[in-house]
Amino acid sequence: MAVTPASDAFIAPEMNSFGQSFRDYNAESERQKSVEEFYRLNHINQTYNFVKKMREEYSKLNRVEMSIWECCELLNEVVDDSDPDLDEPQIEHLLQTAEAVRKDYPNEDWLHLTALIHDLGKVLLLPKFGGLPQWAVVGDTHPLGCAFDEAIVHHKYFKENPDHNNPSYNSKYGIYSHGCGLENVMMSWGHDDYMYLVAKENGTTLPQAGLFIIRYHSFYPLHKSGAYEHLMNKEDEENLKWLQIFNKYDLYSKSKVRIDVEKVKPYYLSLIDKYFPEKLRW
Repeated sequence: MAVTPASDAFIAPEMNSFGQSFRDYNAESERQKSVEEFYRLNHINQTYNFVKKMREEYSKLNRVEMSIWECCELLNEVVDDSDPDLDEPQIEHLLQTAEAVRKDYPNEDWLHLTALIHDLGKVLLLPKFGGLPQWAVVGDTHPLGCAFDEAIVHHKYFKENPDHNNPSYNSKYGIYSHGCGLENVMMSWGHDDYMYLVAKENGTTLPQAGLFIIRYHSFYPLHKSGAYEHLMNKEDEENLKWLQIFNKYDLYSKSKVRIDVEKVKPYYLSLIDKYFPEKLRW
């Protein structure tokens, strides 16, 4: 599936929408303080048992029935407290990402749609989806059931996580084996795993690479630092190539360039119709 981007390719900016470096978790600002507090709560509360419980609860898909576009519009009510680069409503980010991908990969329509829907799981923050706290919905993700790698942002807060001192969970492999495949790894609960679950269980025809992007786009310790590569299998390695392509757009399209929603809406509605049923169970 190797492709080359268009000649007038999207150029990643050096600064985020606040005029600072992207993913700088140490900059002195009020925004950074709230981001650090978010990760403190995330790292203390995301345990293996908590994630297992969340997966069981949300796999019922019995909360809401609605279309993909209806969910996109709902996301206007969401601001992500974990993100040091963005404080605008999420639908702006979705369309910025999708349009940047579309410009460079005009023939990969599945990738355009993946970009549009990758963050839809953030509706978990809204009351009708359970009103989960931010630490259980957004932020970088990481495996549970094995040691917390130091590549994870604000790693120091894991000392207060019960799994940190559990001998079954605190070794390099923990409950896993070499090359077991990421699909067999319990990831911290959040919008990635939820949207993957919704897409898969509702019978999407997106390719495996699209589902992989949705499920692991917040797994920065892997795709930025190479942590946990020992758990990957061959299929993961192939899909990771597409995730790394996507990641540039997910991260660096967070800019002040506004998107005319009504102008691009018909195109994305056609993609939704191609790859998804009209109504989905959430």
